[in-house]
Amino acid sequence: MANFFDDNDDLRWYFDHGLDWDPIVRLAEWNFRAEGGPETVAEGVETYRDFASMIGAFVAEEVAPHWEQLDRESPALVDGEVVPGERMRLIFERMKQLDLHWMSLPREFGGMNSALILYMITTELLSRGDQSVTTHFGFHGGMAMAMLVFSIREGSSSFDAEQGCITSTRFQDWIEEIGAGESWGAMDITEPDAGSDMAALRCVGEVDEHGDWFVSGQKIFITSGHARFHFVIARTEQAAVGSEDDAYAGLGGLSFFLVPAYEDTADGRTRYATVDRLEEKMGHHASATCAISFDRSPAHLLGQRGEGFKYMLTLMNNARIGVGFEALGLMEAAYRKALAYARERPSMGKTIDQHEMVADLLDEMRTEIQATRALAMHAAWHEEIATKLELARDHMPELAPVPADEIDAEIIKHKAAARRATPLLKYFAGERAVEHARRCVQIHGGNGYIKEYGAEKLLRDAMILPIYEGTSQIQSLMAMKDTLAGVMKDPQKFVRELAQARWRALSARDPLERRVAKLQVIAYDATQLLLRKTATDKVRSLSDKPMARWSEAFLKDWNPKRDFAWAMLHAERLTRILVDVQIAEILLAQAQAHEQRRELCERWLDRAEPRDRFLLDEITTTGRRLLADLARKRITDERAAAE
Repeated sequence: MANFFDDNDDLRWYFDHGLDWDPIVRLAEWNFRAEGGPETVAEGVETYRDFASMIGAFVAEEVAPHWEQLDRESPALVDGEVVPGERMRLIFERMKQLDLHWMSLPREFGGMNSALILYMITTELLSRGDQSVTTHFGFHGGMAMAMLVFSIREGSSSFDAEQGCITSTRFQDWIEEIGAGESWGAMDITEPDAGSDMAALRCVGEVDEHGDWFVSGQKIFITSGHARFHFVIARTEQAAVGSEDDAYAGLGGLSFFLVPAYEDTADGRTRYATVDRLEEKMGHHASATCAISFDRSPAHLLGQRGEGFKYMLTLMNNARIGVGFEALGLMEAAYRKALAYARERPSMGKTIDQHEMVADLLDEMRTEIQATRALAMHAAWHEEIATKLELARDHMPELAPVPADEIDAEIIKHKAAARRATPLLKYFAGERAVEHARRCVQIHGGNGYIKEYGAEKLLRDAMILPIYEGTSQIQSLMAMKDTLAGVMKDPQKFVRELAQARWRALSARDPLERRVAKLQVIAYDATQLLLRKTATDKVRSLSDKPMARWSEAFLKDWNPKRDFAWAMLHAERLTRILVDVQIAEILLAQAQAHEQRRELCERWLDRAEPRDRFLLDEITTTGRRLLADLARKRITDERAAAE
């Protein structure tokens, strides 16, 4: 039998060697205080491995073979309700039978209590089979876990340290309903006039005299938007008239809600939100992408008023890591499809996988898949530990696998690591998934353009990955902002780390360590260059201000839309360098601990070194003409507006 887990040596390496399972299992099992779970870390990992193998077989045998039918059968909107395609329905009936939606939910609510990183690995396995199935699956157990996390965060859950369990939580009935496969959730953020610009959201949350909340407005591009449960971000606070500095004018005026879209009773279904339409998409044909309207729909406020953006980030951060694993599965599918075809296609006396150019394409695809998986595992591992250590600290610190006086420092460390890795993963995985799918088409030649081979479907499905859950450009701006802000916050640390990297590039005994250090120097040089250009332009902008105000204006009066033009122009180039460096660091650590990983690290460096030298040259030499044109246009527009 085919099995997408058992046939993947690199993925299985993480179960055997690549992940430090000890804190993951101990945190999942409340340091083995909980009843009914594994009694050792090894037993927990073996359970996870069995589950991954079971899912790998399910996807290979019951999802992947039906890609044509899934692509052909789009959902339909019938009398206001979404009807899935027949194959999609059968697959999710089978998932329900296998209890897949219970995977990460606590045992006390009927779940399997598996680690969240296993949930992410499942995302990769499913995505290798079909993207539509993957996206819809993510809005089942993932949304139930979000209900639990939000309830814990707002203080509406109770814990029993003696038993090592959660005794109650605010949305327990709904969590169990999702776990049973009867319902699912959706994440409603985007609006017709507000995508990445969250401050422009117009959906409104209102409270009546009884303290009951209602949400009104439209949301679009909602994946699995025919869900019963919707996490909705809406504006509840209004800024003072004419005051752009009011905290409520932007993100501070947003709140987060859980909104049931309908209620089923013996008399039928009562709807509180309507599905306006289903989008006709380039790819993901079996997945429902909806426009949803709320009209004073009864809602449940999560946390406090004005905390909407913070709660939304919790969902988005995990979703972005999930997209990294989703992209990874598609990359694996594209590579294996291209390799299988190339090994059978003869041309000029040999199969095309033996032609140097095609062999080079395939070698780079294999290297990038393994590199992406390394970054994805790193991001997911740190995110899970940070989240669960916070829960332990706040509710059952005596059961944490870390001494109480060390928990805060550990949380800060893991949060910082996850924050650094997440936008890099989302950026790189999404972009490379598109390129891998395109290469799969190219290696198939004319056959790749024909639907029956499946290569063009991979390309259509891949095109959304650099867009949803935050575009590649948004990820680049986040990575750039965090990088420059870190230097500005502690310039002495930056100078010290740059000097240390230069020294390691010359003196490290391990040749791989020297090569990685040289990449780090390129990243430091690019960062330093962007800061220098930003500061230089800022100094020039002070010429129209009294000299007595120069110090204040330089240190405080920063306009992100104007003063960071150089950094914003080159943010994507800087992000590519940062990706290369972080992956190189991860692979170096693996190589130093496991000899068999040295070859992968060498392959990655062979690709990254010339690429990053080129990117640094682009950052150094390009952009002045374009920025000058934009500055002239801005001045012209400002003058026209003033007149």
